[in-house]
Order: sequence, then C-alpha cells, then structure tokens
Amino acid sequence: MPLHHGHQPPRDDDSTRRRLAVKPFYGQTDPTGGMTEAPPAHRLPDTPLPPMTAYRLVHDELMLDGNARLNLATFVTTWMEPQAGVLMSECRDKNMIDKDEYPRTAELERRCVAMLADLWHAPDPSAAVGCSTTGSSEACMLAGMALKRRWALRNAGRYPSTARPNLVMGVNVQVCWEKFCNFWEVEARQVPMEGDRFHLDPQAAAELCDENTIGAVGILGSTFDGSYEPIADLCAALDALQERTGLDIPVHVDGASGAMVAPFLDEDLVWDFRLPRVASINTSGHKYGLVYPGVGWALWRDAHALPEELVFRVNYLGGDMPTFALNFSRPGAQVAAQYYTFLRLGREGYRAVQQTSRDIARGIAERVEALGDFRLLTRGDQLPVFAFTTADDVTAYDVFDVSRRLREGGWLVPAYTFPPHREDLSVLRVVCRNGFSADMADLLLADLERLLPDLRRQPYPLTHDKGAASGFHHQSVLSG
Repeated sequence: MPLHHGHQPPRDDDSTRRRLAVKPFYGQTDPTGGMTEAPPAHRLPDTPLPPMTAYRLVHDELMLDGNARLNLATFVTTWMEPQAGVLMSECRDKNMIDKDEYPRTAELERRCVAMLADLWHAPDPSAAVGCSTTGSSEACMLAGMALKRRWALRNAGRYPSTARPNLVMGVNVQVCWEKFCNFWEVEARQVPMEGDRFHLDPQAAAELCDENTIGAVGILGSTFDGSYEPIADLCAALDALQERTGLDIPVHVDGASGAMVAPFLDEDLVWDFRLPRVASINTSGHKYGLVYPGVGWALWRDAHALPEELVFRVNYLGGDMPTFALNFSRPGAQVAAQYYTFLRLGREGYRAVQQTSRDIARGIAERVEALGDFRLLTRGDQLPVFAFTTADDVTAYDVFDVSRRLREGGWLVPAYTFPPHREDLSVLRVVCRNGFSADMADLLLADLERLLPDLRRQPYPLTHDKGAASGFHHQSVLSG
C-alpha cells in the first residue's frame, strides 16, 4: 500500500473557519436535530453520529471515485453474481487464520488448493502443497522465500558469509518481485526488452544464472502487453545450462492472470507442473479467478519444493494444521467466494467466460487498428488484454492525450512508458474482464472515434505531465 503522511491543515486555523453543516435530511426523524457541524475529516470526532448520517457522509464522498466497471486499467474482478456477494457477506466475520474455530472455511481452502493442483497438472495432486493469500503479491513473496531458503540450505557453507543470492527475471515483472528482492536482500537480475520483444528471452535469462541464483521467474501474462512468456523454452534453456554446468535452477511461474486463462483456452500450451523444472506457481483469484479483491493462491509441486522450516503449525480440531503466510488475520469471505466460483462455473463455465473476454479483446483490438491512427503491439489473443500505440505518422497527439480525453467520459485506460531499452515506447492498454460486455466495448469504441477529430486537430501533443495524464504508473499497479 502507498505510504501516507499526516494531514497538513490549511493555513488559516480551522477554528476560524465556519464548518459546513451536514445536510439536515441525513439526520434522524427530526431533520434538524443535532445537526450543527460536519464531523472533522482528519481527527476522531468528539461525539458519535447516527449510523445513517455516517453512512451518507462516506457514501457521498466515494461517489467521486471512478466507476470500477469502466476501469480498463485493472486486472482485478469488478463484477460477481449477487449470490456471491451474499455468500461473502455471510463469511466476512470469519477469520481465515482461525482454523480451529472455522474448520469448514479451512476445508474450502484445502479443496481450492486441490482443484488448482489438478488444474495445473501437479504430478500427484494429493502431494502438492499450497495455500490462499491476500493476492499474487503475497503469493510471489512466499514463492520467493521458498526459493531462497532452498538455495540457502544447499549453500549453508557460503551463505550468508560470502554469497549473495540473485533471482533472474524479465524487466517486465510486476513490482512485487522488485519488492521481494529488496525486502529479502536478493539481487534482481533482469533481462531487458529488446526491439519488439517485450518480455523475457529464455537464453538471455540462462546466461544470467550462476551458483548464487535461487531461481528464475517466468510470467504467464505480462502486465505490460498481455503476452505469455515462453515458460517451456525457459525451462529448456535451464535444462541445457544444467547439462553444461551442473547448475540446477528452479522456475517459479507468476501466473497472476494467465494461470486462470491458459488452462481453459490454451490447453496445449505446456507451462505448468508438466515441466519438471517448475517448482511453484501463483495466481490471483481476484483477477481471472473471477473473485472480488482479496485472494491469491500459491502452490508448490510437492513438499520438497517448500522447506519444512518455513511452515508454521496451528492446532486444527485437535490435529496439526500447517500454515505458510505473511499475513495473519484476514476474512474468509474471498476463499468462500473462490470455492463458490469453482463450483458455479466448472471447467466449461470458466472456458466460456474467458473465451468471451478474449473474443471481446480481439474484437476491440481489430477495430482500434482499423481506425488507422494506432499500431497494435498485442491483439488480445493470449490474456484478454491488448496494448497499442499511435501510428508513426501521428504527430498531433500521443497516447497520454488519448488516455486523458477518454477519462472525460469515465473510461480509465492507462497510458505508460515501457522500461529500460524501450523507454521510447509509450502505449495504451485495455484489460477485458468478466463483466465488460460487447455492448460496453461498442461504447468505448464510439467514444474513441468521437474524440479522434479533436485530437487530430491539435497542433502537437498537449499532455506535458505524462505521469499525471492518466493518474497511472505501471509499476504501482498491484498484480496481487
């Protein structure tokens, strides 16, 4: 979460300023009873408020937020069925960590892990180890901790005295991996982008590995452009490295989005535990797992991949319940919602939902390209996501102008610059999710077409503060 500093009061003392009274009809039966001053915004009020008054004050302020359904920047689920919402409200007071008090919630978590182990082709799904998390960011941290601990145990004679561990990844990784390397004192070795390759190159990744490499990360669905990294090719390059040098480098697959898309739409793509070198996989239940924010999953192919010393044990119905988490207390609602969604959709339901999202993404991409002002980087044929930039002959406006103008109609379409070696490239990205319908896609295209004549008449790009243009900074957006 971002860090916030304390509120800085205005120059003139609050005591000298007249506070606006709360709207009388927000009060109790007597519409003017007790309505003297609005409560302070940056310190606890001295007295209570009626519940409806407090609700209306908070509700009305939140009306100024963007419309989540029109947010095409986020990968996070913004629509679920009403029944899922009811189920979540029934479970929000259950603490996931209390396995003894809420054994059935713990059982639903166990079943979800078993379903994912089967979906991701664990050699023995019953032997796979996994847990729920608050999202993919926590899941990636756990996976990274396991990689580092396995490496440390193998190098006990050198670490921590002389050896510094490193982790190999593409420069396109989500910011949680940079946080992991910073927090756990691991050197991040990043494969840069080159030309029209916007993610990791397997051979270049293998060349960065040495005896201090704890693992390599492959991204199944880059947040920059929606493309899959070639996980099988990465494993093959590391197999060849082991044959030459004896170095055995495990792979973690960050499937925050793609691990809940590829199993249903790209069944022939080998990226998961079918590859012996893949030690662990994570996904976000709250992305293409189709659950509201607050749930992720981390799985290891077997108990050997997760060092026992990292696992804590709690009493569970008089027995032993192993746990592995960075968080402690958190609601059980999201786990219940994930299990509901697994039951509700099944394989065919997930396939239908994800195929619809992909079809809509591909359809929008083709229509954007047909406008003639834009060049596609990706077409929505892997993740239901596509990225595009302005055509070479477009000089009157840039992607930041497009993002700014679309926001006037409520659409949140991010514009951002690519990382080192391709800082010259700025793009727009559209994420299609469950709940973003073909009708909404038509509305988006209609608004874009309506804006183009004005944009073409500009003398030059008008957005000077690129960072503020869409309020979007790629690396600040959570994968988890």
